[in-house]
Amino acid sequence: MYKYFIMMLLAELIASSSQIFLKMSSKKSYPSAIREYLNCLVIGGYSLLMVSMVITVVFGYNKDKLGYMGTVVMEPISYVFVLILSRIVFKEKISKRKIVGMSLIICGIAVFFLNKPM
Repeated sequence: MYKYFIMMLLAELIASSSQIFLKMSSKKSYPSAIREYLNCLVIGGYSLLMVSMVITVVFGYNKDKLGYMGTVVMEPISYVFVLILSRIVFKEKISKRKIVGMSLIICGIAVFFLNKPM
């Protein structure tokens, strides 16, 4: 059971990293439209997203092990990961509003786990 949980966390961390790569690419200017979409950051970002999706399908959609936890509950944790990674990579300010949103996401996950023991 915990193996599936850890794999879903890993999948969400990988998906969040792919979003960071795509954001890094969007902040650069490119000489042509082709280079804008065919560069290392974009290809790497979408490749990571594909890896994340494969992990999610293999481990998250296994109803015998995680049930709804793998898909419904673990997906929102990526918002928390993106917030933290944006702070680390882009030095983005974490506002009070973002903290409230992140807290609500974490509280929602905690409430779900109160009803569904691992």
